[in-house]
Amino acid sequence: METKNFDDYSSRYFKILSEIDKKKISQIINKLEHYNKKNAGKVWIFGNGGSHATSSHIATDFTKNTKIKMLTISDADQITCFSNDYGYENWISKTLEKYSEKKDIVILVSSSGNSNNMIKAAKFCKKNKLFLITLTGFDKKNKLYPYGDLSIWINSKSYNFVEVAHLQILAYAVDKIAKIY
Repeated sequence: METKNFDDYSSRYFKILSEIDKKKISQIINKLEHYNKKNAGKVWIFGNGGSHATSSHIATDFTKNTKIKMLTISDADQITCFSNDYGYENWISKTLEKYSEKKDIVILVSSSGNSNNMIKAAKFCKKNKLFLITLTGFDKKNKLYPYGDLSIWINSKSYNFVEVAHLQILAYAVDKIAKIY
C-alpha cells in the first residue's frame, strides 16, 4: 500500500517537473555562464524558511563547483539586526543596498511569491538595475513573478513540491555550468 502511495506522490511531482518551462531554465544557465565569463561580480540568492535553506545550499555548491561567486546571508546576527532596525520586510533590500554592486545578479526564491521582504528586494533590484531571477510557485499571478528579468513558476500549491523543484532546477544549473553530470 505504501509503495502505491509513494508512486502516486512521485508521479504528481514528475508531472509538475514536466510542466516547467525548460527554455527559461536554459536562459538562466546561459545568463549565469555568460555573466561568469564576462563579469567579476557576484550572484546573490535569498529565500525564507525552506527556500532560505535551498539558497544557502546552492550558494555553497555554485561557489565550490563553478567560478561563480554566489552569496546568501545566513548570519543570524545580521538578519535579526537588519530586521529589528529596518523591519523584517526590508532586511533583504537593506542587505542588497549595503553589499551589492551594479554588476551583480540577484536570485529570489519564494514558494508563494508574496513575501513582503522578497517584493521589496525585487523593487530594489528594479530601481538599481540589478538583473533579477525569480523562482516561485503556488499562484502564477503572485506578486514576485512579474519583477523577474527571468522568472520560473512551479505549478503547485504544495510547499514540498515547489521547494524541491526549485532546488532541482538550481542544482541542475550548478552541474550544467560545472559540467559535472
